[in-house]
Amino acid sequence: MAKITADMVKKLRAMTGAGMLDCKKALMENDGDFEKAKEYLRKKGAMKADKVAGRATGEGIIYSYIHHNSRIGVMLELNCNTDFVARTNEFKELAHKISLQIASMAPRWISREDVPADVIEKEKEIYREQMKNSGKPEHIIDKIIENKLESFYQENCLMEQEYVFEKGKTIKDLIVETIAKTGENIKVSRFVRWEVGESD
Repeated sequence: MAKITADMVKKLRAMTGAGMLDCKKALMENDGDFEKAKEYLRKKGAMKADKVAGRATGEGIIYSYIHHNSRIGVMLELNCNTDFVARTNEFKELAHKISLQIASMAPRWISREDVPADVIEKEKEIYREQMKNSGKPEHIIDKIIENKLESFYQENCLMEQEYVFEKGKTIKDLIVETIAKTGENIKVSRFVRWEVGESD
């Protein structure tokens, strides 16, 4: 078994932001493998997020962000359980990261549950029309449409978008990590994005 040093624990903490004891345990459980330890911590965070998912999120902040070129602006409502967490730098930093994501990637909805049924039907119709003369069997076409819809959600739903500053991590993962650190439920309630010259 690999010897877990204080430097290794510090390094994992810097990479993940998780607590020292959690980082030490993650490295011990995964024989010093950093990638596996990160995955272990991510799963642990997801379990903690599941536990607090039902808690009311009546506190939080309205965060505003203006892009450096002054052509894009974002306003975000990010909620949590207590005023104490809402005032922490960690919570404000999360709001900033999510606002940067919204400015950069222009999501249309928070999650796939928010996409109107008529929009989904329209997308399916377009995909089916594209496949009309493909000669593929119906069940294969259905599978392709399903995959295209998944890509549509990943492009247009904030929670499913890949975080612009970290490949392989979604905005949901980012929120789950902060839930794991704070022990509170965190939720994006609404956002609005403006760009100069854009009409409603």
